Amino acid sequence: MLKGFKEFIMRGNLVELAVAFIMAAAFAAVVTALVDVIMGFIGKLGGQPNFDGVKIAGVVVGTFITALISFIILAAVVYLFIVVPYNKLQERRARGQEPEQIAPAEDVALLQEIRDLLAARSSSSTGPTV
Repeated sequence: MLKGFKEFIMRGNLVELAVAFIMAAAFAAVVTALVDVIMGFIGKLGGQPNFDGVKIAGVVVGTFITALISFIILAAVVYLFIVVPYNKLQERRARGQEPEQIAPAEDVALLQEIRDLLAARSSSSTGPTV
């Protein structure tokens, strides 16, 4: 019984799901903080960052308005920072192009060139170098 439980826990998809859940929770905190920042700017324009006290014909609708604006901002952030880049990457992969590699920094490129020259020098020389 314990062996079966261990196999269940260590399945790749369960571990991947757990990692995805943890990453999603962390990402949710980042997105929530960004929504709060944007709502703060809206508050600067409108005088308050939420609309909880707004009433229409005596009915409190401010909480709904605040939730709606937060949802629209959240959806825009997710779309612009996750969906659009992901779709572009998928399109490039479908065309057979891999993402561009970042060129090494100038000092790293110089060190790589020196390494290659030293390797060529040591392989071409037959005797000991001084």
